[in-house]
Amino acid sequence: MTTAQTGNDARGEAPEQPTRPKGLGVLGWTRWAWRVLTSMRTALILLFLLAVGAIPGSILPQNVVSVDEVNTYFREHPDLAPWLDRLYLFDVFSSPWYAAIYLLLFVSLAGCVLPRALAHARAVRARPVRTPRHLDRMPYAARFTTDADPVVVLERARGVLKGYRVERYGDSISSETGYLREAGNVLFHLALLGLLLALAAGAFFGYRGNMLVVEGDGFANTLTSYDAIYPGHWTDTDRLEPFTFHLDDFEASFIEDGDLRGQASSYVAELTYKESPETEEGRHRLEVNHPLTVDGVQVYLLGHGYAPEFVVRDAEGDVVFDQAVPFLYRETATFTSDGVIKVPDTGGEQLGFVGVFLPTAAEDGAGELVSTYPDAENPAVTLQGYQGDLGLVDPQSVYQLRTEGMEELGESPTLEVGDTWELPDGAGSITFSGVKEYVSLQSNRDGARLPALTAATLAVAGLLITLFVRPRRVWVRAQRREDGRTGVEVAGLGKTEAAGDNAEFHELTTRLAGRLRADTGDATPDEKE
Repeated sequence: MTTAQTGNDARGEAPEQPTRPKGLGVLGWTRWAWRVLTSMRTALILLFLLAVGAIPGSILPQNVVSVDEVNTYFREHPDLAPWLDRLYLFDVFSSPWYAAIYLLLFVSLAGCVLPRALAHARAVRARPVRTPRHLDRMPYAARFTTDADPVVVLERARGVLKGYRVERYGDSISSETGYLREAGNVLFHLALLGLLLALAAGAFFGYRGNMLVVEGDGFANTLTSYDAIYPGHWTDTDRLEPFTFHLDDFEASFIEDGDLRGQASSYVAELTYKESPETEEGRHRLEVNHPLTVDGVQVYLLGHGYAPEFVVRDAEGDVVFDQAVPFLYRETATFTSDGVIKVPDTGGEQLGFVGVFLPTAAEDGAGELVSTYPDAENPAVTLQGYQGDLGLVDPQSVYQLRTEGMEELGESPTLEVGDTWELPDGAGSITFSGVKEYVSLQSNRDGARLPALTAATLAVAGLLITLFVRPRRVWVRAQRREDGRTGVEVAGLGKTEAAGDNAEFHELTTRLAGRLRADTGDATPDEKE
């Protein structure tokens, strides 16, 4: 132990402890997280995740598009569908995890692009870089001598470098062009940011709704008329556009021959509509990809199905039910469909029926009744009847029948149009009276469609500019030599991997030498590329 250390110990002072490095701290970690989030790499990763996250939305049926198809998926996959629903895979684009990716991407792009745009604005106003000392080290370099004065050489060089931004530094000039490349890059990312904003605005201020309309029925754009509606957070559902329409007729055409037999060839719905109760009635031919546009709302045709008509009579023979009932198809190859008929007002025990509708009924090789074609060429229906309490006090789907409190009446024979099934024990009768078709529609109001289209167009324009504009720099130095002639150096630097840069620089050199030769009669290039 040294004397100094002994003295410190004698005075009772603790020896100095070695200092430990301090951590980043809250502020340091916050800055680090912000840098990582706003890096271009993170933005690309988030953009990739957004695209990957959208894949389930294009594969699985979505509630926002068709609730019927989601219900069909639940029936066909009773074990898998609930798990997919827990992960919001039937509502991908409104799920919390997709919204989190979307929000992070927006913040990342904003934090990355806005500073970059400001930096580019400063670069555009800045002077070209100073002329390097050793021009012969550039990817393109050429020398020649001329009798012209150095000042004249630089003036002629300015004339040759049209389209370049030129700045003089002593005995040389520095020029640069191709600023639009970075401008295109910035425009692309700003447009992408604008596209995200437009999509978000459309989701907040717009709405989407699904409805099912049977031939001969109408629709009024009110909240209660929708089978399902998805309003934006700032949409006033009490002030929806007051349009109405009536489905006059619907016709589905199918391919009748060949390997594609049974596939739909066209769907056509004839509508009459009014923008408001005070306006005149108009007509519209609704087809796939030809929506009805009324008062800023687009009504799209999504699909169709069958609505068998039934007449139910009670034990006294009085009609207690007479209407078409939409049946949901199992698949589109044959349009075999399932449906439920609920008859609560019988004056006694309530009636319920679970039915299977076959558009073109025929027996297969095993003697089973199946549908062989999707068009209604030989429609038939089979029913399973129930009597008791329908349980309508509690909310329930119109496509499901709760049979817990009901007594089974048995199964009907195969009913064709006009056939009647007399229910057991004098419970009444049910007649299969005809077939109508229905259409599934979606209304969509999105006021941000035009801004989104504009942003997408600007993004494509920015990408094209980035791909085709080549930034490059050219320097020209003119110095008087000892023999009285002027030595001229020309150098070029292409800032991209473009093979044509040196050819352009050679052309500029040749043009400058040609102009000086016209002035003095003597200018010979000596290039080094």
